[in-house]
Amino acid sequence: MAVSVFELFSIGIGPSSSHTVGPMRAANAFAHALEAEGTIAATRRVCVELLGSLGATGRGHHSDRAVMLGLMGLAPETVDPRAVDSLLERVRQSHRLDLIGQWPIEFDEHDDLSLIGAVVLPRHPNAMVFRAFDGGGTLLHKGTYYSVGGGFVLDDADHEVVPAEHVEPLPLPFTTGAELLARCSESGRGVSGVMRANEEVLRTPEEIESGLLAIWRVMQSCVRAGCETPGTLPGGLSVRRRASELRTQLEKGSDDPLHVLDWVSLYALAVNEENAAGGRVVTAPTNGAAGIIPAVLHYYRDWVPEATDEGVVRFLLAAGAIGLIVKENASISGAEVGCQGEVGSACAMAAAGLTEVMGGSPEQVENAAEIAMEHNLGLTCDPIGGLVQIPCIERNAVAAVKAIAASRTALNGDGVHVVSLDQVIRTMRQTGADMMSIYKETSLGGLAVNVIEC
Repeated sequence: MAVSVFELFSIGIGPSSSHTVGPMRAANAFAHALEAEGTIAATRRVCVELLGSLGATGRGHHSDRAVMLGLMGLAPETVDPRAVDSLLERVRQSHRLDLIGQWPIEFDEHDDLSLIGAVVLPRHPNAMVFRAFDGGGTLLHKGTYYSVGGGFVLDDADHEVVPAEHVEPLPLPFTTGAELLARCSESGRGVSGVMRANEEVLRTPEEIESGLLAIWRVMQSCVRAGCETPGTLPGGLSVRRRASELRTQLEKGSDDPLHVLDWVSLYALAVNEENAAGGRVVTAPTNGAAGIIPAVLHYYRDWVPEATDEGVVRFLLAAGAIGLIVKENASISGAEVGCQGEVGSACAMAAAGLTEVMGGSPEQVENAAEIAMEHNLGLTCDPIGGLVQIPCIERNAVAAVKAIAASRTALNGDGVHVVSLDQVIRTMRQTGADMMSIYKETSLGGLAVNVIEC
């Protein structure tokens, strides 16, 4: 279980947290496992199988590229997106890959990297199997990993590849919305205050503030990059990048009273166009839903007169509290529960964060998250061509506006409501279990098969 907001908001590259960031971390972990057990020097070949959803949409999600980068020892937090193409081209031209940058092996991605969408392991639809062989073809080591959403990766023993920050005990522990409200009532703190108290077991107050503001700066940089980059997204769908043109249009001004919503849409479009292009993004809580929280945070910064950096920190802490509850009780993986687990979760987190900084009570924060999640129930994940472009980019813009509406609805009430956040999260989990696999990030149903590619 994740216990820190910094585990939900991690810096990586696009286009997908579960299909790009997760496979890179898994491949990196496998290579380092070879080093730890002393077999890396004898390794002459590594074969990789991407199964289930990873196999079905891995090309469009750059899972194949991520695996090669991970085997080279690169990590999503630090790899330079601008250097990726040249690194991979060298591997493809030389048919050689240096494990963790030091140990050369022969590697032909056509023979050694297989995408098998028809094979789904029972543990999770995002599975990867790695095998290392010596020069005589003897198996030296095998590793099975599962990318469970948001860049989180488990091995076959349910151990996290990047271990969760473990503390015992947390001063104000919670795993459900009801427990979160109880901790708020007992401590006299708001939602962000409860989350901050738990974070302070791991970090100093100064480290929490500086770390979250660093996350915010990456979000801002992503928005700027998206707004400044015209052109067409990679992948073959010829999707035109719209953020640059839209920004120019919006900067001319407008008397339209809903003009602010166009800016919110712009912020989300900018982030998700950057993500689709493989740029630097923050998982929030996933890459496919990475534009929603930055867009609502930009709305707070640009359109709320009282906005401060301290408010940004409180926003992210409150949003993180909701994300941890969703991850603990359902899923943030589109391959597991559909896009309701990605965009739905991000929408709920953004609504909660905004309500917190607008002065909402804990009950109103919980209500805002519940409203946002409830109205994303049943949302499918059906990316055309296996690319995180259509409907993903626009879906983030719509959900950012929806998060603001959910927050305002909650703030106009008193926090008393019939359906609880816990009930909605439980419903989301059940809906995901009932959803046909063709609607869960396989590109085998929905828009993915009803839109003809030209």
